[in-house]
Amino acid sequence: MIQVGQWVGVWPTIGLVVLTGVTGAALARREGLRAIWKVRGELAQGRLPGSALFDGFAILLGGALLLTPGILTDVVGFSFLLPPTRKILLGRIRKSLETRLKSGAIRITHLGGFPGAGGVPWDGFREGGSESPNGSGEIVIEAEETQGS
Repeated sequence: MIQVGQWVGVWPTIGLVVLTGVTGAALARREGLRAIWKVRGELAQGRLPGSALFDGFAILLGGALLLTPGILTDVVGFSFLLPPTRKILLGRIRKSLETRLKSGAIRITHLGGFPGAGGVPWDGFREGGSESPNGSGEIVIEAEETQGS
């Protein structure tokens, strides 16, 4: 930002920061509302909203990056907010996660508390979880960095 300010001047740099902030906020709001409606639609049809939640997380990340000062963070933030580039980025992230899950670099251990898990029928979430060994109904996600990852 300082170098940009030296190249183009203080006022254009401030204008750029304000412009990216306003544009980013409007785009994040629009895309965030779209993701919420997608989640609601999938839930209404009885489906788990996996991709819609993934989109929502990317939009949240993009908005946070736009709040962080800097040109690189703005470029990455807008990439997560614009649907075409978000789709490409999320595809790469999803593929990387799937590869890491298959290789064992990421392990997910379920200790109970979800419908149908371990023979536990769905009767709504209860305080303190359900039939987990320690009564917490927690999920443990472990990730280990492997060589070459």
